[in-house]
Amino acid sequence: MVQIPATTLSLNEFLKLPETKPGSEYIDGRTIQKPMPQGEHSAIQTELAPAINLILKPKQIARAFSELRCTFGERSIIPDISVFLWHRIPRQENGRVANVFSIAPDWTIEILSPDQSQTKVTKNILHCLKYGTQMGWLIDPQEQSVFVYPPDQPTSFYDQPTAVLPVPKFAQDFTLTVEGLFSWLLR
Repeated sequence: MVQIPATTLSLNEFLKLPETKPGSEYIDGRTIQKPMPQGEHSAIQTELAPAINLILKPKQIARAFSELRCTFGERSIIPDISVFLWHRIPRQENGRVANVFSIAPDWTIEILSPDQSQTKVTKNILHCLKYGTQMGWLIDPQEQSVFVYPPDQPTSFYDQPTAVLPVPKFAQDFTLTVEGLFSWLLR
């Protein structure tokens, strides 16, 4: 992860910069490049977003997006997976999905990479909760565990294989166990 001091860089100036690969986030006046996803991170992300969409998208309840820039509350972050209620998805006049999302996701999901700061990722989840996100997940592939952050409630920790992971109310039709989540690392 690269941290570039940006004492004179405003959020608007940051948003005008060309995108980096991997993406950079704007947090507390600084530009911070996300680490390049590795195998476990990528495997979970590649499976989880479509699994959520398989259940929620056909009913137009919500939609999951991978690596989507979300700019709100003087930050511009890129959660690994952002889930938006269907009616909150920013749209163009013709009904197509907009390119700019200036709102917090309804459910934010982060997958910890080996060289990533758990504190930084947790701070992004807490920032989302402050701006209306209904739930945050922090998935740790190394520990095969999930921290669940509901708003205004204590954080929960799940590492028992048969434990069913809590989801936001709007996603109640989507069920996943800890074992099911981490089984994607075996297939």
